[in-house]
Amino acid sequence: MNEIKTASLFRNGRNQAVRIPVEFELPGTEVTIVKEGDRLIIEPKEKKLTLREFLNALDPVDVEWPDVDEGLLPLKDINL
Repeated sequence: MNEIKTASLFRNGRNQAVRIPVEFELPGTEVTIVKEGDRLIIEPKEKKLTLREFLNALDPVDVEWPDVDEGLLPLKDINL
């Protein structure tokens, strides 16, 4: 369902800007813009995940980890 509306263009310093009607409002504070012929495609910029958000989004790892201490002397037996 493509809704068509008229939007106004204006100057903002040396840049041309478009006033986006509220019903077409995009989330966030930045967009990406691509020019294809005479068309401009404006899309919300993807939010970058923090490291914590990225790690929380990962599936749990079901791996049997090797015993890295196997075959080593206990710490109390090592003379430094």
